[in-house]
Amino acid sequence: MAYAKKKAAKTDESDIKLKKLKSDIADGTCKRAYLFYGDEAYLRDYYTSEIKKALISDLFEAFNYHKFDGKDLTAEILKETAEAMPVMADRSLIVISDYDLFKLPGGQRDELVLFLNDLPEWVCIIFIYDIIPYQANKSVKKLYNALNENVEMIEFRALGQNDLIKWITGRFKNFNKKISVAAAEYLIFTRGDLMTGLIPEIEKLASYAPGESITEQDIDAVCEPILSAEIFRLSDAVLKDDYDRAAGILGDLLKTRTEPILLLAALGGQFRKIYTARLAIDNGKNQDWLAELWGMKSYPAKLLYASAKRADLTWCAEAVRECEILDSRMKSEGGLDAEGELKLLLARLGASRKTAVKSALSGKKRYGG
Repeated sequence: MAYAKKKAAKTDESDIKLKKLKSDIADGTCKRAYLFYGDEAYLRDYYTSEIKKALISDLFEAFNYHKFDGKDLTAEILKETAEAMPVMADRSLIVISDYDLFKLPGGQRDELVLFLNDLPEWVCIIFIYDIIPYQANKSVKKLYNALNENVEMIEFRALGQNDLIKWITGRFKNFNKKISVAAAEYLIFTRGDLMTGLIPEIEKLASYAPGESITEQDIDAVCEPILSAEIFRLSDAVLKDDYDRAAGILGDLLKTRTEPILLLAALGGQFRKIYTARLAIDNGKNQDWLAELWGMKSYPAKLLYASAKRADLTWCAEAVRECEILDSRMKSEGGLDAEGELKLLLARLGASRKTAVKSALSGKKRYGG
């Protein structure tokens, strides 16, 4: 079973655009139109707010600031709003949420293309993709070209690990709390790398933690782990031969009412990562190579690499295959007890793990290892 190397992470184009956006806001030279998308809602909302502060005074906000829900907007209303001159100001601002540009009816789309190609110089429009994902469609050529030529598109992605740790440290400092790099890495692993999700956890930790410094024990006591962290802990428990703990984690996940097939997909994905990590180890690759392969931050890559050291390559392949077989059964067999099958899968993996360990020990004794 071979796994192609994932595409390298996107270039720093988004970072370059973000720096330019900061500069434009500071200089008061915001562009006529932006399109904001991406997973990091906190940064997207922050820069939308900063543009508003730069362009719109509180005194004339009612006249110069307009906010629309995309599902209720037409190209005609957008054009009329944009062409209205700002009152006692140089610019007006229009913020539109979830206006699914490439799914507009033909007539609306044509109107929008004409409008984008002749934007009033005083307007600043921000198209925000929040609930719906942004998906450009090159087959809709006129609209695609109009957006590329007239709209600055900025993707807001999760910060890199170093920047995110600095940000976390700063947030805790505001509460007169400290956090070590190791504890910050653990928080990111436990709660994910999106600032939007980390903010409430930081606030809870700052209120809960009795000491000045935030510890991993504080994080475990306060923060609800995301699915990827729980799935890692489950797989790692199996590889540590701690089947009671693995069964307990699975039981807790099932109590959350997460669909068993989603749990299976996450578990299968984790075993594929362990399999590639074992291959990496056997071929002299380090954890940095593994992090690049899976697009992971260094901390989870380090944990994955350490976990895979306990694994046997044959067992890893079997674990991936078992997950694929059960996935096919869940999708094709009616009336299947999906929760029960997940528990049986865990039992089979545990049993085969014990067999693999015994076989390895037997081989060492036989050859004097």
